[in-house]
Amino acid sequence: MQALRFRSIAVAVIFSTLIVATICKTSMAAENDPAVLALDRQFVKAAANGEPASVAKLLDKDFTRTDAKGTTISATEAVRALPTPALGDETSADVTERTYGDVGAISASQGKIHVLRLWVKRADGWKLLVYHEVKQLDQPSTSAGSGVKECENPCKTVPFQPANESERAIIASWQALETGVTVNDAAAWAPHIADEFVQISSNSDHPISKSGRMETLNKQKQSGVGSAPSPLVSAKMFDFGDAVIMTCRHQPLSGKPVHVSRLWIKRDGQWVMSISYQTTIQEGEAK
Repeated sequence: MQALRFRSIAVAVIFSTLIVATICKTSMAAENDPAVLALDRQFVKAAANGEPASVAKLLDKDFTRTDAKGTTISATEAVRALPTPALGDETSADVTERTYGDVGAISASQGKIHVLRLWVKRADGWKLLVYHEVKQLDQPSTSAGSGVKECENPCKTVPFQPANESERAIIASWQALETGVTVNDAAAWAPHIADEFVQISSNSDHPISKSGRMETLNKQKQSGVGSAPSPLVSAKMFDFGDAVIMTCRHQPLSGKPVHVSRLWIKRDGQWVMSISYQTTIQEGEAK
């Protein structure tokens, strides 16, 4: 009888463990992956030491590098003339790593310089897909918002054709959150944003968290300032199951275009944005 009771307890423990594991997988919780961090260190050292052959082995075929001036180049261009990393070998940088299934996100920061690297798991191992630099403002921006209260693109229409159900759901989530931004409705914006969300923009002097963005929206609502988002010009999505990388070009209603890298994750059945890095394209034409 005692053996039967122990066996029942063991089965219950195993069943509970399986349930917890299933919930964690479904919720796409961010995890730390030493393998991703180790490969990232290899890349950083090789790039800092000017070793194009070593760098080339780590790059995805769709790799793009966006520097702090907003110039974007391909893997071929990067290997042909290896750019100097904004943070060097990152010895003194603050580096964090979060992995969502088959996408690993590395962020490195030092002062006003921020770098995002998005690694993706392919059949032949982890490869670097996105490298994105941002240099933030030295002083707070005096702009309180776009000043525009109407939003057609991206709130209602976008120049992008989703290829599957995940991409359609992401576009719908994005349009809902941007509609919330337009009317300064923090409560409408928040459900589409991950709790660990961070936005790094060259038009801001500090990283923006979920709570910080909601605070700004509430202040704009009180002041009545229009804050319609920048229209989308073009976009690409890279689908990795419950994590999707979105690279975009936006044209603000005034000023130069912006290159944006976003990471979307499917959490509890809902697509939410967890990362947004935004760099003004200095060579772009101002509107």
